[in-house]
This record gives sequence, C-alpha cells and structure tokens, in this order.
Amino acid sequence: MTKGGMESVELFTTEGKGRGLKAQKEFLPGDVIFAEPAYAAVVFDSLTHVICHTCFKRQERLHRCGQCKFAHYCDRTCQRAAWLNHKNECSAIKRHGKAPTENIRLAARILWKMEREGTGLSEGCLVAIEELQNHVDSFGEEEKKELRADVESFLEFWPPHCQQFGMQLISHIFGVISCNGFTLSDQRGLQAVGVGIFPNLCQANHDCWPNCTVIFNNGNHEAVRSMFHTQMRIELRALSKISPGDELTVSYVDFLSLSEERRTQLKKQYYFDCTCEHCKKQLKDDLMLAVKAGESKPSADTVKEVIQLSKDTLEKISKARMEGHYHEVVKLCRDCLKKQEPVLGDTNIYLLRILSIASEVLSYLQMFEEAADYAKRMVDGYLKIYHPNNAQLGMAVMRAGVTHWHAGLIEAGHGLICKAYAILLITHGPSHPITKDLEVMRVQTEMELRMFQQNEFMYYKMREAALKNQKIQVMPEPSNENAPSLFHKKE
Repeated sequence: MTKGGMESVELFTTEGKGRGLKAQKEFLPGDVIFAEPAYAAVVFDSLTHVICHTCFKRQERLHRCGQCKFAHYCDRTCQRAAWLNHKNECSAIKRHGKAPTENIRLAARILWKMEREGTGLSEGCLVAIEELQNHVDSFGEEEKKELRADVESFLEFWPPHCQQFGMQLISHIFGVISCNGFTLSDQRGLQAVGVGIFPNLCQANHDCWPNCTVIFNNGNHEAVRSMFHTQMRIELRALSKISPGDELTVSYVDFLSLSEERRTQLKKQYYFDCTCEHCKKQLKDDLMLAVKAGESKPSADTVKEVIQLSKDTLEKISKARMEGHYHEVVKLCRDCLKKQEPVLGDTNIYLLRILSIASEVLSYLQMFEEAADYAKRMVDGYLKIYHPNNAQLGMAVMRAGVTHWHAGLIEAGHGLICKAYAILLITHGPSHPITKDLEVMRVQTEMELRMFQQNEFMYYKMREAALKNQKIQVMPEPSNENAPSLFHKKE
C-alpha cells in the first residue's frame, strides 16, 4: 500500500507483531526513506514562551499571538503557517480563560483536524488516526485514572459549537498520544521541546539494533519567498544497506542498557516483549558488564560491591546536578572512578556512565584536559558497543572532539570531529543544523591542525593570545535529562 510520497514503503501485517513497514526499493546508509509532517503537534507546557509553536525552534525573542496571548512564533511566516491549526485553539483558549495542558492541546488539535478533514485516511497517511494502536486495555490503574482526568479536562476545554465526538474516540486519541506521541526536539536536537503524532512513523516496529533512525527536522523558513520554505517534519533515514522487502525498524530506546533493562522499559512503556536478535541472544551484554581481565581478576563479590556503589553514586550525582552543585558532581565522579578502575572493564556501562557525566561537567567547568581524558575513554567504550551509525554515538564523539579542541589537543580533537561528522552525515543528513555546525568545526580544526604541524611553538603562542583576547566559550550547562528518546511517554 502506498500513498502520497510514501511510494518507497509498504504497510504489512505480521503474526504477533501487528503492522509494520517494508522497503519497496534498495536504500543505502544516509538515504531518506520518507519524510512526514506532523498530523498534529504541540510545545511542552514548560516551554511555550521560548519555543516557536510552528517550527519548534528555540528563539531568543518570539512574537506572541495578539488574540490568545498564549502561542508564540519566530516571525510572521511561522504565525501564518500556524493559523489553520491554531485558529480553533486560539478562540477555545480565550473562551476557557487559560491554555490547558499539552496532552489536552494535542488531543484537541487532532480532533479539530478530524473535524476539518473527516475521519479515514488523510493525505499521505498509510493509516487513519482512528486505526492507530492505543493500548488502553493494557493500562494499569494509575494510567486509567490519568486517562479519565485527561478526558474530563478535555471536555471542559472543547467548545460547545465544535463537532461533538464520542467518549470512545476521545479516550482512543489520548491512548494514541500516550503510546505513539513522538518527541520533538529543538533545532540542535539536544532538548526535547514538544510532542507530535506522525501516523506513518507509528507503523515502524522496534528493534534494539535497527536499520533506520528518525531525525526531527524543524524545516527552513528563512528563504525570502515562502514557496521555498520547507515544513517541520520527521525523516526516516537508513543506517545500513536495506534491500527491497526488508522490514524497516527503529529503536524506541537507547541501546546503552542491558538487554533485560531494555526489555523491561519497552514492556512498561510500549506494552510488548522485545524479541529482537540482540535481546534474545543478549548480544553485547558481556561487554556492558565487562570486568577487568588479567591475573588479578576481581571476585564476584567485589564486582557486585562496585556496581552497587556505582548505582548509589549515580543517584547522588543526579541530586547534585539538579541543585547545580557541579564541583560536588566532579568529586563524586572522581571517587567513584577510583573504585571502578581496578574492577570494571573499559566497556562496562557503569564506568561509561560516570565517564560521560565527568567529561560533560568538567567541560562546563572549563577543566578541559581532565574532561578530554574521560571523554576519550568514554568514546573508546561506546565504539565497541553502539552500531557504527548510531546518532547517540555521533553526538558523544562530537562532544569529545570539542572537549579535546578546547583542551588544545588539536590532533585528537580534529580526528574525533571528523569521525562525528561522518556519523552525523548518515544519521542527520548534510542540511541539519548540527551537521552544519560540525562542518564549520571540521574546517576550523583542519586549519589549526595544519598550523600546528608546521610550527607547534607558534600554534600554542597564537592559541594563548587568542584565548587572552576572547572570552573563552562556555560549554552548555550540563542537563540532567537524557537525550530526547524517540517516543514521548507522559510521566
């Protein structure tokens, strides 16, 4: 089955897994299999003043809707593009007196679109909204209670003059949002800023070692003529060679967890048992639980003790980060690493988690040399665990490259930035803002590397002078959040 721009994929049904997507032709790593605009999308409640409600970019100054005073936009272009979806919401917010929560706003936008376009298949969609999975029957008591509360709030917000939908359909929409809401990120892809529904993407099944990745593209509204603007969309991109007839899979969770932990997370959030090859055979678990090899191999009790200490430390770190006590975080990391190093192998996930936090926080505190050492060890471990074309891996290698560059380790910095660029060209594509940033860094570090190779002494002299004359760039404040996960699950 193909429809409007979806000619390269086919919808199919399998025993036990339900619907899925198959490739209709061959794809190579980095190819865009399809791009899909959101059926409906909203900005998170906490960010409605700092994120554009059309393209979901973070901006310093946003224009506010003069009517409802709630929606914010980059400029007139974004405001005009939003009007069809914002029109009903605008008058409903004025009538209601305030904007409801993101889940209510998203459900309302979906139902207003159904009111405008009718039920059944929308243009370019392989599946109608009313046919998407809602998993309401699998909800626990707490989730059912939240669902009832959402439906009540929705009915208070929904205007009486609009089409009145049945309770079953309204509950279905909230169920769809709960298990199929896709996380939207800002233009750098670093922070989750909203949630949207993409019916075609919902059909891609999960695999812990997938052949595709999903990247959110905020679109481009900078061209002078609006006919050249590109709209906000997700892109399904190939990570490896895909042959006609192959199933297209994406990963709903980060791979950097033990197979049992991933399976538990998938069951809890998405209500299915993962039967992928990596979970069935527990592939890479041995690496993630590696202990120091050699003659003085640590005892099972020592390993258990150090892993428990690592878990306790990660909890303390989380608390200290929330309170902004970054020097305390560094101390906790150093102490933990001293205990981990003689016991855990270099790919052990508990060691890698501490190395990741230490390198990020030390970079923020401008302690680049120590940060670079930890970042290098972290990347060496990641390269043995992650798929070579994994977006999380690409971002981690990029951060390590920047840290080395700031530390004055130009050769290693340039090498890591080139490696990250090669990965992100496949996962994000050449026109994504983060890939463009990396290209600028690649050119800059290449120029500096040539200078370094010609005259090391002069390179360090010029670097010193440049640092004196310019305020050193502060790294972004460490975030306590994980990188945005694929699907947004209401906490």
